[in-house]
Amino acid sequence: MRQAARAGEGLRRHRRWLFALVVVVLLAEMAVAMVTTAVNQTPTIDEPVYVGTAEIYLQQRSLRYNPEHPPLGKLLIASGTAFADAHLDRAFVGDQTELGRHLLYESGNDPWRLMLLARLPMIVLTLLFGLVVLAFARDLAGPVGGLVALGLYAFSPDIIAHGSLATLDVPMAGFLLTSVWLLWRARRRPRLCLPLAGGALGAAVATKMSALPAVPVLLLLAVLSVRYACRTHNPGPRERRRLLVLGVGAALVVALVAIAVVWATYLAVDPQLRWARPENLPVAHGLRARVVDWLPFPEPYRDGVRIQLGFENMTWSGFLFGRHYHGSLWYYLPTALLIKTPLGMLALWSTGAVATVRMPRLRPAAPYVLVPTVVLLAAALTGSRDLGVRYALFMPMFLAVAAAGVTACRRRSAHIATTALILFVAVSSLRTYPYYLPYSNEAFGGPARTHLRLHDSNVDWGQDLGRLAARLRQRYPDEKIWLVYKGSGVPSFYGIDASDPRKVPPSEVHGLLVVSDSSIAKADRRLATLINTSMRIDEVGHSITIYRRAARERGALEAKWPQREKVPHNRSTTSPDKGAIRRFRTSCPGPPSCFHGT
Repeated sequence: MRQAARAGEGLRRHRRWLFALVVVVLLAEMAVAMVTTAVNQTPTIDEPVYVGTAEIYLQQRSLRYNPEHPPLGKLLIASGTAFADAHLDRAFVGDQTELGRHLLYESGNDPWRLMLLARLPMIVLTLLFGLVVLAFARDLAGPVGGLVALGLYAFSPDIIAHGSLATLDVPMAGFLLTSVWLLWRARRRPRLCLPLAGGALGAAVATKMSALPAVPVLLLLAVLSVRYACRTHNPGPRERRRLLVLGVGAALVVALVAIAVVWATYLAVDPQLRWARPENLPVAHGLRARVVDWLPFPEPYRDGVRIQLGFENMTWSGFLFGRHYHGSLWYYLPTALLIKTPLGMLALWSTGAVATVRMPRLRPAAPYVLVPTVVLLAAALTGSRDLGVRYALFMPMFLAVAAAGVTACRRRSAHIATTALILFVAVSSLRTYPYYLPYSNEAFGGPARTHLRLHDSNVDWGQDLGRLAARLRQRYPDEKIWLVYKGSGVPSFYGIDASDPRKVPPSEVHGLLVVSDSSIAKADRRLATLINTSMRIDEVGHSITIYRRAARERGALEAKWPQREKVPHNRSTTSPDKGAIRRFRTSCPGPPSCFHGT
């Protein structure tokens, strides 16, 4: 008996070591993918705004830039840029887009180093959220379920792509997941976990305002957790009222802690909360206006909500399956997720969700894992900006936890199928390295064909300007370059001496025509003609296409272009109402950058 007990203890010890080893390997793979991606990518469209604002926080303690997003995410970015000792002219005056450009390219700073330091805190945070996914799934389905969830999270191309950027989408989703996990644990340890859940919820709301629709759901989950923790057998009416009062009290504690965290983030930037309301601030009407006025947050936060509501009232343009359209499509986000999620992951998400609902052992977790996901997705579907799956990065986090439910099935065939699907996901993810942003699954042709179906942050967010510079030096030295680039980088800084083909007669455009894929997706008639009369010869990072354009007879082309055509506003920018943007910019250091990815 003693020998059998010793053997059992040894086996358990070996399993614990094996479990830890697999966790380390998965997180190490993810870290390598994110760090190498961060090192090689130039700034995406939104990043310079956030990095510039983070430096303003550090050096000037001012809230005047990027008010449409709360400070916490940018404070996290500042924890990295603080080591850069970046120079920023205190006399600088300009909007937030100009601020980012000034900091990165006009102040003597090294943009490569500064961007890497800005991205490293987000990479670390993304890895920590992986541990939350592991712990949550392990609580629901045991160690094997935890590894399944972590495997899906660690190989998610969308999580790797956006977790390696100095942006706000991953932190917001990760803090929400952490709050939900702590509420689940509050079923057994409410006194410890409820305040922590409120802190995590406050962190999500203090990172991005798109977390607000989840707040009522999480407060109801707090009530549910306390009712479970304090339950008794056969409770009478009096006991049920007591449980209800305790639950409401728990929700109040969570809400108060969350509110305190939001206030703390603003006070961390400026303890005096100096704030000048921007002129021409969008005005909310009706119920929305009353809700904004009632929000128990600082005035800069409420004004940020008003700016976001103003964005939602604009008409944006999108691109789906080769069609450039104006407005929004309710099915855009589910379709984009279908394109950009590995096929094995889709199978495990759906199977895990069904298992969570149908299996008695997992059913109590359904309100925690699935309901917040559905509510957040429904809120995202009502948005007016069809700009990318980054608006739904909560999906690969929450549904990775749900996928752990497949391990609750005891059939051997189910375990074999689960292992095969995870390997399929891993292979699909590794094959796209290091181009995670333009990933699409095999059913849609892989990352090389994503630009035919989607645009913007799904494919081309300006991340490959540095790679383009290297490609031009290596393969096309001393050639005339015509560039249409969608991004925040400065081509000349990277050694690209290029002209804009849209500013000269078409007959003068010959040599290399280099076009960002998002610009191709939304090309006006003039640019489309230039592309259609050129030969595609190369591509960079699956986000930039290089054409060769031979010299043509002047009359042949100018017959098509007797006069230079003015590009309509709704063909040249993500938002057609550029007049409204200009009016807003005169009084608030805001867009245009935020209009691409707020």
